[in-house]
Amino acid sequence: MDILTQWLRSYLPALPVDDRQLAEDLTLRGIAVEGEFAVDGGSRFEMDITTNRVDAMNHYGVAREAATIYNLALQPLAEGWGAPIEEDADGPAFPVRIEAQGLCGRFTARVIRGVTVGPSKGLVNEYFQALGQKQISAPVDVTNFGWMAMGQPTHAFDLDKLEGGIVVRLAHAGEKLALLDGTTITLTAEDLVVADETKALALAGVKGGWDSRVTEETKNILVEAAWFDPATVRASSRRHNLHTDASHRFERGADIEAPPIGNNLVTRLIVEQCGGEVVGPMTDVSTYASFMIQARAPIHVRVDEVSRHLGTTLDGKGISAATVEQFLTSLGCVLTATGVDGAYEVQLPTWRLDLEREIDLIEEVARVYGYNKFADTLPSFTGTVIELSHSEQEATIREALRALGFSEAISSTFASADEAALFGNTSGSVAMGNPLSEEAGMLRPSLVPGMATMLAHNLHRDVSDVRLFELGTVFTGSTAHVDEATGLAIGATGAPAATSLHSAADALFYEIKGAIETLLAKFAGTVTFDAADLPAWLEPGRGARALLDGAPVAWFGELVSTEAHRRKLRQTCVLAEVAAVALLTRPLRQPASRELSRFQAVERDFSFIFPDTVRWEAAASALSALNIAEMQSLAPIEIFRDAKGKAVAVGSYSALIRARFQSNDRTLTEEEILGWYNSIIATLTGLGGTQRA
Repeated sequence: MDILTQWLRSYLPALPVDDRQLAEDLTLRGIAVEGEFAVDGGSRFEMDITTNRVDAMNHYGVAREAATIYNLALQPLAEGWGAPIEEDADGPAFPVRIEAQGLCGRFTARVIRGVTVGPSKGLVNEYFQALGQKQISAPVDVTNFGWMAMGQPTHAFDLDKLEGGIVVRLAHAGEKLALLDGTTITLTAEDLVVADETKALALAGVKGGWDSRVTEETKNILVEAAWFDPATVRASSRRHNLHTDASHRFERGADIEAPPIGNNLVTRLIVEQCGGEVVGPMTDVSTYASFMIQARAPIHVRVDEVSRHLGTTLDGKGISAATVEQFLTSLGCVLTATGVDGAYEVQLPTWRLDLEREIDLIEEVARVYGYNKFADTLPSFTGTVIELSHSEQEATIREALRALGFSEAISSTFASADEAALFGNTSGSVAMGNPLSEEAGMLRPSLVPGMATMLAHNLHRDVSDVRLFELGTVFTGSTAHVDEATGLAIGATGAPAATSLHSAADALFYEIKGAIETLLAKFAGTVTFDAADLPAWLEPGRGARALLDGAPVAWFGELVSTEAHRRKLRQTCVLAEVAAVALLTRPLRQPASRELSRFQAVERDFSFIFPDTVRWEAAASALSALNIAEMQSLAPIEIFRDAKGKAVAVGSYSALIRARFQSNDRTLTEEEILGWYNSIIATLTGLGGTQRA
């Protein structure tokens, strides 16, 4: 938001620093000034106020921060523009009825009659021009001026367009409301509205209505300032895709004591700008919600705890009790000594709903004092660092995948409901109570959707060859009980070149298969593959799973085409999900050494043609069953296919297999080698192979 320094100085005329120093000091206290621009009469600050500091999203709130920093007296708003104004106390109070008791904590209303609506003038016009704020008409501009001044959203109704009194109620399902921007929305039974006796006038805390707006013909005005339930305002704002200055403040928690002051301020300025007179007293209706806010229990604060947490200051004096009292009092807290030296009961200000615990107040002291004024010290530590039981396994996973050319990535912790349904499992998915958007409404039950998103992100930016992995937390269960586990996802796109064994269309799949096989080989157990019980996110016929000692631990293959089209993936993407928990609890395969043989090794080659149905896994298993102790190694060293079917028939492949024999205690005889050679030939022939001449 934008802040004018001349507006700030109207609250703090004794401000002792120039605008540049003020910007630096505010930024160091967490009220960040991101840009400073010269305007007539001072500067315009572009500020980045964090979402928890709704109290500082206005000029008076920033002035309060400056007053605290420089130890200046800040004039209470109730004694300035927000002071009560002269009114016809004998007139009737405007009728207000709050039916939605738990959703509207306070509602104030005041009648002004005999106004002449025209353009803004005076300070309103001057400040708005400096801010570049659009001006509409004096009454409307004044309501905008009100929230910019003190943070309290207000609204002006054309009194003559109202039928009866004000009713704050839940909308009727299907009820229509024309908004100030000319659009019409359909309300739900969960929307809170400000209405008269016959129709809805405004979406409470979000936006006013077209039919009751103030125009140039308006003669009588009803000024409204209220407090609405943050969750209700947030839900309505999201439901109707409306984000306004009012909703931005209400949904973060407005000040329950501000509506009467805000009403006084806007009423005073409308009378100054448009003439007219106030008729009747201010209507101020409160419900139990206001008492819930006001009745927050005091926080116990101890000066020795402040010193313990914050440590040594650069001047060596530390944080004194007087400093704690000064800062917290200036921020609006009321401190009462408990009788114990350096201990206070702190009553919190109504505008600081972000303060809940002693540590929050300690942080406030540190923030106002200045983080840069504390000495750099390390906390004391006793004991030793305890390594997690699975740290070695986790490091092995990362090292193995990096060595294979995969880069580690981090994706969002959230997923959409559709993604949770497709990529989740039977353990259930966890819905967020207050999601940022529909696309981030669930805690991720799997890392696969995030991996698909990252692959799409690269492809859409012309990075066509991508190899990524992510090791992170996945969530299952329900909102009432959330289970966390470690997951692993691998993703690749950009197919490698075709080989004699695999076509270009299949090469990427087998690259990922090889990566999984290499990874699982780091752990104790036997690795096998099959294509049973595959998840729905894999394209049918283009996926497989890996098993470790017969238990499934990984699922991989091409992303299902419907999901690929939805994400606009323009080339094949292969994804894998690995049950990392199963690996983190499994012992690593330990390297073993043996004494080198002093006797000559002998190699023999076997050239066979096999049908495609014969896999190397079956051949290796059958040859291992021969129990030839002297066979030190056995591996295919060349595989050949002939697409034309001349050298090797279509549907078959040629494999050159090399066996290496060696004994640790003797030189092998030709008779021994010939016997093993014949046994191997018989075994391979029995599998359906044909020996090549």
